[in-house]
Amino acid sequence: MALAHVPLLDQIGRPLVTTTLPVHLDRRAADPLGVQLGDQVRALVARGALSPGDRLPSSRALAADLGVARTVAEQAYAQLVAEGWLEGRHGSGTFVTALHARAAPPPARPAPAPPGPALVRLDAGTPWIDPRHRAAWRRAWREVSASVPPRGYDDPRGLPELREALAERLARTRGLVLDPDEVLVTAGTTDGLRHLLGVLPPGPVGVEDPGYRAAVETVRGTGREVRDLPALAPVDDLAGCAAAYVTPAHQHPLGPPMPAAHRLRLLEAARRADAVVVEDDYDSEFRYDVAPIPALAALDRDRVAYLGTTSKTVAPSLRLGWLVPPAHLVTAVCERRAATHDAASWPAQRALLSLLRDGYVDQVVRSARRTYAERAARVVAALAPLGEPAGPPAGMYVTVPLHADRAQAAQDAARAAGFDVPLLADYARGSGATGLVVGFGGCTDAELDRALAALAGAARG
Repeated sequence: MALAHVPLLDQIGRPLVTTTLPVHLDRRAADPLGVQLGDQVRALVARGALSPGDRLPSSRALAADLGVARTVAEQAYAQLVAEGWLEGRHGSGTFVTALHARAAPPPARPAPAPPGPALVRLDAGTPWIDPRHRAAWRRAWREVSASVPPRGYDDPRGLPELREALAERLARTRGLVLDPDEVLVTAGTTDGLRHLLGVLPPGPVGVEDPGYRAAVETVRGTGREVRDLPALAPVDDLAGCAAAYVTPAHQHPLGPPMPAAHRLRLLEAARRADAVVVEDDYDSEFRYDVAPIPALAALDRDRVAYLGTTSKTVAPSLRLGWLVPPAHLVTAVCERRAATHDAASWPAQRALLSLLRDGYVDQVVRSARRTYAERAARVVAALAPLGEPAGPPAGMYVTVPLHADRAQAAQDAARAAGFDVPLLADYARGSGATGLVVGFGGCTDAELDRALAALAGAARG
């Protein structure tokens, strides 16, 4: 290790007050000596120990003082000149520039909060995936690894084979008879909503209240106003709106399906306002009390845009979904996505194609439907002391309306037991709805039992 004591000179060579510069070179360190020297001189300039116009010793003098080869000092100086910290003046020497001198110190970072225990989140969106089907999941990704990716940007509509498979599935499970060219693969529900809104004329978007929070933020993110549509109430007026976002098969998060009469009134209001109805069909395959509720889009393909997702059937992290726009908007959406190179992930699309062809998705849905039916009955029974569910049990959550104080007490009890149970108030805007939204997909049976015991205990207290 060497320490250089370097006298500073002004720009015309007159000696300044001698300043000791703490330049330390450690021959045992992993970094080369020239890198060490450059790093330390840079730091001296950044914190103001060297000022603009200060002249540095020649590379020969500095190398001799440090006891290293001259090339070490030359390497450090050359790097700092290239970065703009120093400048070489012909016949005069090497000087500190004004550009980076006295750089502001980095902002102080707040001390990290001590880590707390991880909570098991019992939300409305995390699915249960039967572990017995993992072999098919691994097989799908092996197929992806053996496939050849496209040479350039992929088709913004999605893989043709995947769109064919999705069209077949929508016809079989949702009664939507579609041409594959009408089905656009997206990076999830909000991605499809964002692209659809991007081609609609100006105007607010009606969203159910309480409703899906990510949809609300997506609408706001496009610069549009959110207009509250009271959940479970008929919609008769969409004047001025460009679109209305709804969850008719299983209202999120209250639960009831939209009655047939309300569906017809909504479509009529949309026709009068020349608005698009956006149907988010997020979990219709998980009805276990009755057969799946028909898609709203089946009633009016020219007025309804249909959104679907793999988040509940495969995995939220796959980030894939599909959009079926009204026919007159398909070209505009595709052109917009092509212009922005905004296509869904090619490897994820290839994996989903394999999972559909292999029967994995159908198997997962059947297994999950049985599991959800059994768990829903347990949740309803355990929460009976708190109150009645807002709608018939379906999907992977149950919503129980409660007074705000009781809901908060139940949530606090669940947190103390290691579980995060969302409040209904988190999904509400102007409606003031309060209660609990108890999900039962993303947990084990044992975890669910412990969470329900905590909630029931809060009810007794």
